Amino acid sequence: MLIGISPLLGPDLLQVLRAMGHGDEIALVDGNYPAAEHARRLIRADGIMLLPMLRAVLSVLPVEAAGRASLMNDPAQKGAIHAEIDALCAGCGQSFTLTPLAGDALYPRIKAAYAIVATSETALYANVILRKAALTPPA
Repeated sequence: MLIGISPLLGPDLLQVLRAMGHGDEIALVDGNYPAAEHARRLIRADGIMLLPMLRAVLSVLPVEAAGRASLMNDPAQKGAIHAEIDALCAGCGQSFTLTPLAGDALYPRIKAAYAIVATSETALYANVILRKAALTPPA
C-alpha cells in the first residue's frame, strides 16, 4: 500500500502509467471488450468496475484529452454509464475535452493504445480512452 495512491492501482498498472509518454493513450474497457485479443499491454482489473478504476487513474494520470464509447456506437446517444463517465471526468480536477466516439473511431484507437485495462464493468459500451498530457516544469 502507498500513501495517497488508490489500492485499485496495482504495481503493473502504476508501472504502465509511469512509463507512458506525452500523447500515449490508455484504454479502460468493460468486461465484454476482447481486451486480451487487442491489447499491446494488458492490465487485468478483475472484480473492479469502470468508474472506480477511472477515478483512480485520473487521480494520478495527467490527461489532455479523452474519448468514450457511445450507446449503440452512435455519438448522439448516451446511456446512464456515459452520463456517469462524463460527470466523473468533468469533476476530476483536470481540464480536458471528453469526446463521445462512434465505434469506427473508438475501436481502432483502443487497439492502438499503449495499454488496455480490462475491468469487470457490466454496462455495455463502457469504454474510455485517456491521452496522457505533458507535465509542465515546476516554476
